[in-house]
Amino acid sequence: MTAMSPLPLRTQPDLSYLLDHTGHVLRARMAAALAEIGLTARMHCVLVHALEEERTQAQLAELGDMDKTTMVVTVDALEQAGLAERRPSGTDRRARVIAVTEEGARVAEQSQRIVDGVHERALGSLPETAREQVLAALTALAEGHLSTPPATPGVTARRSRQRG
Repeated sequence: MTAMSPLPLRTQPDLSYLLDHTGHVLRARMAAALAEIGLTARMHCVLVHALEEERTQAQLAELGDMDKTTMVVTVDALEQAGLAERRPSGTDRRARVIAVTEEGARVAEQSQRIVDGVHERALGSLPETAREQVLAALTALAEGHLSTPPATPGVTARRSRQRG
């Protein structure tokens, strides 16, 4: 019989848990708020980024951290709802872009207000002095030390995601 080793003492808060948990809850709140207007977070992301400039489906997938299949399903849903359509690119005859319809632009404006509200409520739960500090610290991590996952043989890491 082997003697049980004592549990390691945690000397710091569990950063992984804190980031995972708050990210999960924020995404769930976002999903619930956007569902009220019939959108998913992915649909919102595609609409907003497609409105910024002419972008292909592949470019939008990269911005939204989506694989090809998820992107196709998302664009299909946007087309079915009359919010976007696939069109030939104005600059490259071989490429097809995702164009937002007039109704899609209206819905994107509404969904952006919803997203901003979810973010404002989350940050509003913090003391005013902490809000800018939290955003600055998370931005520094996302753009610095935690901007890119390490290459790990045999492990598929999530791609780093740009702001959506």
